[in-house]
Amino acid sequence: MKEQLFEKLNRSYDEMVEIRRYLHQHPELSFREKKTAAYIAKYYQNLGITDIRTGVGGNGIVAKISGGKPGKTIALRADFDALPIQEETGLPFQSTTPGAMHACGHDGHTATLLVLAKILFEMREELAGNYVFIHQHAEELSPGGAKPMIEDGCLDGVDAIFGTHLWATVPYGTVAYRKGPIMAAADRFEIKISGYGGHGAQPHKTKDSIVIASQLVMNLQQIVSRKVDPIESAVLSIGYFRAENSFNVIADQVILGGTVRTFKPEMQEMIEKELERITRGTCLAADCDFEFHYYKGYPAVENHDEETELLVQCAKEIPEIDLVKESVPEMTGEDFAYYLKNVQGTFFFTGAKPENLSVPFPHHHPKFDINEKAMLAAAKTLGLVALQAAEL
Repeated sequence: MKEQLFEKLNRSYDEMVEIRRYLHQHPELSFREKKTAAYIAKYYQNLGITDIRTGVGGNGIVAKISGGKPGKTIALRADFDALPIQEETGLPFQSTTPGAMHACGHDGHTATLLVLAKILFEMREELAGNYVFIHQHAEELSPGGAKPMIEDGCLDGVDAIFGTHLWATVPYGTVAYRKGPIMAAADRFEIKISGYGGHGAQPHKTKDSIVIASQLVMNLQQIVSRKVDPIESAVLSIGYFRAENSFNVIADQVILGGTVRTFKPEMQEMIEKELERITRGTCLAADCDFEFHYYKGYPAVENHDEETELLVQCAKEIPEIDLVKESVPEMTGEDFAYYLKNVQGTFFFTGAKPENLSVPFPHHHPKFDINEKAMLAAAKTLGLVALQAAEL
C-alpha cells in the first residue's frame, strides 16, 4: 500500500507543481477567497468525488471519501488564503493580483492536499476508514477560518486530524515535530494615547503624545524582561506607531499596537493585565487619557502524544526525508490549534528551504518562496500517517 501511494504521488508531482503555480499567480486575501474556493471544489467534482461541502464556515471546502474497508475517520487540513503583500520574487508565475501574495506557502499546502486526495480516491477500494479533506480559508487573519468551519461541522465524526506547514527556513528533507505546544497563542493589542497638541515651538503648552507614547513603548519592554520567568517563553512586540503631523506640530494623539505571543493561559492573562497597568500608569504620570484594547487571537497549537509519535514513525519511512527532528517551539501562531482542541492530532513542519538560497527569505516576506519538492515529501508523509491512523 505504501509503495503504491508513493509511486502514484511521484507520477503526479508535475500536477502538484502546476496547481501550486496557478494558485500562486491568483492569490486571494483572507475571507475573500471566492475564486480559490471554487477552484478547489471544481477539482474535487472533476475527480468524481460527490461528498463535497462548499461554503463551510464561510469560504471553506470539505470533501470526504470512504475506503472499502472499516476503519477510523481521519482528517487532513490545508489552508488557502494569501497575504496583503506586494510580491517581489520575479518568478515567472509571480502574483498577478496587486497587493496580494502567497507569502506563507498556503498555495503549496493546497496543491499538496488536492493531489493527495486524488491519489487516495483512486485507491479507495483498498483503503480502511474514511478521509476528510479540509480546505480552510482565512488562516492569516483572526478570527480565522478554523473555528467557524468546526462550528459548521467539518470535524463531525473525525477521530484524528493531521496537518503540516511547508517551512522555508528549514532545510528540504527535514520533518520537524513536537509533542505538546509547538506554536504560540497569538494576541494583539491597540492603545490610543490622547494628549494635548499644539505648536512645535511651544511644547510647554502641550501634552506631547509622541513623547508619552515613546515612554510607554520602552516601559512595556519590561513586561517580558522583568515579569516573565526566563525559563518561560513570551514575546511582546510593537508593530505600529502612528502620529502623522506636520514637522512643526506636536501630535494630539498617538495610536500604537502590537502582538503578544505565549504558550500558557496564565502567562497570557498576566501580560494582558500588565499591559493595561503600565499603560494606565504611564498616562497617569503624564496627565493624559488613553484607550486600551486587547484582542485574544488563536490559542497555542498543542500536539497530542500518540498522533505525534505515529507521525514520527511514518516520517522516517519517507524516501525524501533524511532528518526527523524535534522542533523548538515557534512563537508564530496557527489556527490549527482549534482543531486540536476538538480532536486528537498533530501539526508538523516540512522543510521547504529553496535550493538556490543560502539564507532563505522568511515567511511573510515579499521575496518568499518554497522548494516545491517539499510538497511531494509533505504529501507522502500526510498520506502515510493518514493510512496508518485509519487502521489503528
